Amino acid sequence: MRNLLCPDPPRRVPGHRALGVALRTAHLATFGTLLGGHAFDVEPARLYPFLVATIASGAALMALELASTCAWLFLGKGVAVLLKLLLLLMVPVFWEQRVAILVLVVVVASVGAHMPSRFRHYSLLHGRVVTASARTASASRSC
Repeated sequence: MRNLLCPDPPRRVPGHRALGVALRTAHLATFGTLLGGHAFDVEPARLYPFLVATIASGAALMALELASTCAWLFLGKGVAVLLKLLLLLMVPVFWEQRVAILVLVVVVASVGAHMPSRFRHYSLLHGRVVTASARTASASRSC
């Protein structure tokens, strides 16, 4: 099961980079529109398509990463995505603070995307930075 979920080295997904850029662009555009809509009190019916598109593009981005390896969830960059999801789950509960929460999601996304690689590629499973060569050298202890 471990080899299926966390192959070592991770699977290569054809077109991963191009697909990731396209999905990320769609995700940023739809989330930005959604955030702006909440900030300017746009009626919910007008925001619904952007909510659906944001969820779909975010899910597709996660699926793309998980197609390579589920160990991605335990890297700094995967943990940042999980933190964003946790924050987003708070929106229905703290509806009046939704704009602040959504801005915090943007902050986590920005920091997660631009933090040094020693944090982005730090593996909670290995207790160290994991690079492609280190993944190949280590016995598949990932998951």
